[in-house]
Amino acid sequence: MHMILRTMLVLTRARRALRHRGPSDPYSVSRLSLRVLPTDLDILKHVNNGVYFSLFDLGRFDLLMRSGMWTTFSERGWYPVVASETITFRKSLTLWQRFTVETRILGFDDRAFYLEHRAVVKGEVYTRAFIRARFLKKSGGTVSVDELLDAIGHDSSRDLTVPEWLVQWGTDAALPSTRQSAPSTWH
Repeated sequence: MHMILRTMLVLTRARRALRHRGPSDPYSVSRLSLRVLPTDLDILKHVNNGVYFSLFDLGRFDLLMRSGMWTTFSERGWYPVVASETITFRKSLTLWQRFTVETRILGFDDRAFYLEHRAVVKGEVYTRAFIRARFLKKSGGTVSVDELLDAIGHDSSRDLTVPEWLVQWGTDAALPSTRQSAPSTWH
């Protein structure tokens, strides 16, 4: 199944769950059950390394929709974008294998949100990724973390701590702003 069709299916199911059960806690671990499809595989017959990021996109979409944040952001003309991501592989997922994408918001710094994704089979972590995400405005510009937290009614007493190494990674992996030059120079 092409990823756009899979995305539409996930969003439809998440929207239905939101209507029937109400919004889920955006800070709890979100779980999305999936199965490895032929279109997920590479020539070595396991999930292609790049496909994991698309599967983890599904986990974020599911979390945003089920928590009601998708509606809030859409009404304001905001949309999420990945600023940076890193992934570690432990075991391969293979054709028709059932797995769960687990997604959790870890916290935020002054510019971005940090999320963790896991591909899990029978309680065992196969792959883990960390995502640094920002929100943009359709009218132009970025959404500040304060605006975002205000929109979702963030409870400041919640203990959301991004590991220091992850914040440092976000800083180290960042490219210059789109307003600055970024020449392709190899050292």
